[in-house]
Amino acid sequence: MTSEMIGLIGVIVLLALILAKFSVGLSLFLVGVLGVTYLSGVDVGLSQLGLSAFNTANNYSLSVIPLFILMGTFIANTGIGKDLFDSVDKWMGHFRGGLAIASVGAASIFSAISGSGNATTATLAKICIPEMRKHGYSPSFSSAAVAAGGTLGALIPPSVLLIIYGALTSEPIGPLLIAGIVPGVLMTLFFFIMIYLQVRKNPQLAPQKTERYTVKDKVTSLKSIWPFLVLFLMSIGGIYFGIFTPSEAGGIGAAGAFLITLFTKRLNFKMLKDSLDQTLRLTVMIFLILIGATLFGKFLALSRIPTYLTSLVGGLDTSPYVVLTLILLVYFVLGMFLEGIAIMVLTLPIVYPIITQLGFDGLWFGVIMIMIVNLGVLTPPLGLNIYIISGVIKDVPIEKLFKGVIPAIITMVVFIIVLVIFPDIVTFLPELIKT
Repeated sequence: MTSEMIGLIGVIVLLALILAKFSVGLSLFLVGVLGVTYLSGVDVGLSQLGLSAFNTANNYSLSVIPLFILMGTFIANTGIGKDLFDSVDKWMGHFRGGLAIASVGAASIFSAISGSGNATTATLAKICIPEMRKHGYSPSFSSAAVAAGGTLGALIPPSVLLIIYGALTSEPIGPLLIAGIVPGVLMTLFFFIMIYLQVRKNPQLAPQKTERYTVKDKVTSLKSIWPFLVLFLMSIGGIYFGIFTPSEAGGIGAAGAFLITLFTKRLNFKMLKDSLDQTLRLTVMIFLILIGATLFGKFLALSRIPTYLTSLVGGLDTSPYVVLTLILLVYFVLGMFLEGIAIMVLTLPIVYPIITQLGFDGLWFGVIMIMIVNLGVLTPPLGLNIYIISGVIKDVPIEKLFKGVIPAIITMVVFIIVLVIFPDIVTFLPELIKT
């Protein structure tokens, strides 16, 4: 068999293992080691196993991952998320659909600290959905608002997915994180508009809240969001203004979150232990995947599949946007069955060279790819955000929850098209850093 055929078999085996619910990291390890061994011999396979593990764990830029995760777990475990929602509610809750808008707004701010869509969804589902149901909101509508807001965690920095994309493609992590800011803010505004149009068309989805707050109450409530503002300015602001590297910003953010929770008397020993435990488990899982992805990438390089496909696409007599559209459609389908990190490590060694060969900006494509893959957390059969919410509101059929997020899916697709038409939305902030 040709090396290309061996590579194709390896991709199929990897996909089968992941669909069979095997660990993504171990699946990558297995296919990568066996593939390299088959193509280059046992000695090369074993040496690559050791080198991939060492080089990945020794990569200084990846130290930002556990630091940002730790920052998010400190905030999530100490109840500051509830204060955040209450503050946003005081400003927006009196509008029709205001609690849903407040949920998305709280999600956008929480995402700026947690870096994880799953963490954002899980935290806000417990806080926002009971409050909306208490005020007579439709269960599917309220769950859709939280599920949509949860997608912002993969986009707004410090996004773990953007950091992993940078690690897999060698795109600089600092500019990648900065690139997610404007799309994240605009996506939040798109969700606001979506909620407004829904309640305008069907007011029964969200009865208007009668409770009103004075200007003094609203201004006073802002003290609840100061931890988020301080941490965001210290970490992401430090990267933007060139004060910190991403890794240094992660350290500042984690230390800042610890001091804030200590200063506000929110942190106890159990919360500290839980935060460290969650950070360790998630970090080990991510690094296992990255090491496996490095091995799998070595195997694909030896199989020459990326080189073959790049030259094939480069020779096509068609518009680069046609190829881009086909790639995004494939990502959309994969997102319905696979988790985002799995899709990235499976496809980027092949797709990234094609994208750059077509003349597209790799940084811009990172944001686009994460947006399209993020649709998978709202669509069946995977629909992770929906399953997280289903665990909170057990009395609503899951089919109804999936139906409720259809407007959010349409909104995200429209926004992706906007980013494709106007790529400067993604790239202009990172360009400012260079100037």
